Amino acid sequence: MFTTRPGRILVSATVPAAALVLVLTGCSGGGSGSVDAADSPLQKYLASAWGGDLSEQEQMERFEKENLEREELVAGCMTEEGFEYIPVTDNGAVSFSSGDEWKPDDREWVAQYGYGNVNWPGRDEAMTPEPGEEYIDPNQDYVMSLSESEQAAYYEALYGAPPEEEVIVDGEGSYEYNWETAGCYGWAQHEMDGDNPYSSDEHKPLMDALNDFYTNVYGAAEFTELDAEWSQCMDENGYPGFTAQQDASMSISDELNAYYENQTEWVENDPELAKIGEKEIDIALVDLDCREKVDYRATQQEMIFALEEEFIADHKAELEAFKAAAEQGR
Repeated sequence: MFTTRPGRILVSATVPAAALVLVLTGCSGGGSGSVDAADSPLQKYLASAWGGDLSEQEQMERFEKENLEREELVAGCMTEEGFEYIPVTDNGAVSFSSGDEWKPDDREWVAQYGYGNVNWPGRDEAMTPEPGEEYIDPNQDYVMSLSESEQAAYYEALYGAPPEEEVIVDGEGSYEYNWETAGCYGWAQHEMDGDNPYSSDEHKPLMDALNDFYTNVYGAAEFTELDAEWSQCMDENGYPGFTAQQDASMSISDELNAYYENQTEWVENDPELAKIGEKEIDIALVDLDCREKVDYRATQQEMIFALEEEFIADHKAELEAFKAAAEQGR
């Protein structure tokens, strides 16, 4: 099952980084201004394909429909592979939210959660499910009835063979997904993605251009001066070494990742984790002060939207065709 932290929208694994960055841009910390992803010039072209223009209820209904279709395809595939498989339709672990509980520009919120990495709204509820809400795989009894070798074959048919360790990480530390080696789930997702404009060969040049745009947008010359002003403020307030605003939150993410990588067992109320949480709040509050001082968010918004307008002007016909295809496929 997939879970989403409150304020995050569940999207298909095939959605490119462009759309994900667009979502995160609307949620990330800023200064006195406030970014609303719905105001993005590119939003009107992308939202219809990944459901960003749907209500919370509509998103849940769409997810349930797509999940049922996917599970039925998986069941048929597993039958052909010689195994039994009951479609998994329990979506209790999935939640959708408007994101209203995320307030990274609110001082009271930041003083409590920092960037929302160690602690976040609803964390305790998410980690302590209500009685009776525990997820039970309807295929568990069947799998347990199989021999050890049969279980291995079952999971290989379902998810594909585990990649060799040396190919999991490439030279840049990333994993390249291939649906053809991802078992019945990979095949089922590929089948469903056939009508997804994000995945079609027709729109691939546009998707590549979008990914390049959002990958490089924060490195544009327009941000250099703004980040330099913010960096100087951080330096003056005891946090030197950050050259870009996102470096502050990333420093906590990196520290948190290292903590979990070195964790050998779960420690309730771990003082080491609490220490990271305290550091996160300290940095986030100084970051907020500096963002407000240089009016970071409003300036950033103006710059990003201007760059998006330039992108639209260069790819107008492609974006219109993409939007039409997304709306037709819904």
